[in-house]
Amino acid sequence: MTELNKELSLEQREELINTLQARFENNMNRHEGMEWARVQEKLEANTEKLWSLNEMEITEGEPDVVGYDKETDEYIFYDCSAESPKGRRSVCYDREALESRKKHKPGNSAQDMATAMGIELLTEEQYRALQELDHFDKKTSSWVQTPEDIRSRGGALFCDFRFGHVFLYHNGAESYYASRGFRGSLRV
Repeated sequence: MTELNKELSLEQREELINTLQARFENNMNRHEGMEWARVQEKLEANTEKLWSLNEMEITEGEPDVVGYDKETDEYIFYDCSAESPKGRRSVCYDREALESRKKHKPGNSAQDMATAMGIELLTEEQYRALQELDHFDKKTSSWVQTPEDIRSRGGALFCDFRFGHVFLYHNGAESYYASRGFRGSLRV
């Protein structure tokens, strides 16, 4: 199996940076007090992270800056699409769940896709913080990182936003639905 080329062409980098800049400027409520020039500087110095952001973008995640970690000097990106990213739906939770299905297997799992993209599934805490910026997943739901004690019993967690509240639910990890995907995070 050949290693994926994780380099974007100059044209792809420029197009992605322009897209990210426009989203950044149009959604200042997500990152008050931050300056695009500093974000762009970090992006241009981390081409592999740019590749991951591009993967988030092409699966319709609409990544945007939602925070800055002063201790690590990293900008934090989350998927900010209104609904769970279209290119990442109809997936079960992880590889073990995928392999456990005997019939009607989904094409992939959330954990495998996230790993391949170089991102991490949001935690419940991150998902709730994202909902403080705006309301997401009003019609869809998103898998979130699941504690081992739940996963070892066959379950997995997902969240959505309904009736003005974030809801955390459980399901069998092998389940998948057309309206359930996952949101990711990336530090640059």
